[in-house]
Amino acid sequence: MNIREIELPGIGKKYEIITKSKDKIVVIIHDDGRRDIYYFDQEDYEEAISSTTFDDTEARQIAAIIGGMTYAPKALETIEMAFDDLVIEWSKVEPGALAVNQTIGNLNIRQSYDVNIVALIKRNQKKIHTPGPETLLEIGDTVIVSGQRNQVKTIVKEILSRRDG
Repeated sequence: MNIREIELPGIGKKYEIITKSKDKIVVIIHDDGRRDIYYFDQEDYEEAISSTTFDDTEARQIAAIIGGMTYAPKALETIEMAFDDLVIEWSKVEPGALAVNQTIGNLNIRQSYDVNIVALIKRNQKKIHTPGPETLLEIGDTVIVSGQRNQVKTIVKEILSRRDG
């Protein structure tokens, strides 16, 4: 597979992919999080024959499906067993969530949920790798959580998602 990465100033990045079977796919990642995917005619690499657009959440869900985070083919069972249901999920801190304006330490995340916050992308796009207990979580921050699938789902639901009532 051949992948070419191209900067699109003011727009984002473009990835031109030629697969082993000679399919051409172009992925444009916009700075606002949208993803456009174009599939080209094998006889004419200049002619897109289909396209679609995903928002950030849709793109991450599809990436998880393609990457095998939701289902591992039988050939990968031994790898899956080695990781024993370990997942990494990206989730935004929603308005009204318990995490809003709380520090990681105050939420007692590691001890209460047995997961790790491995990185944080702040609203201003500042990236924090392995954020400490003093790190403040704010609306719109993207939290990258690692742990067992059921524990990650629980923290997203109880801490990062909007609370009703």
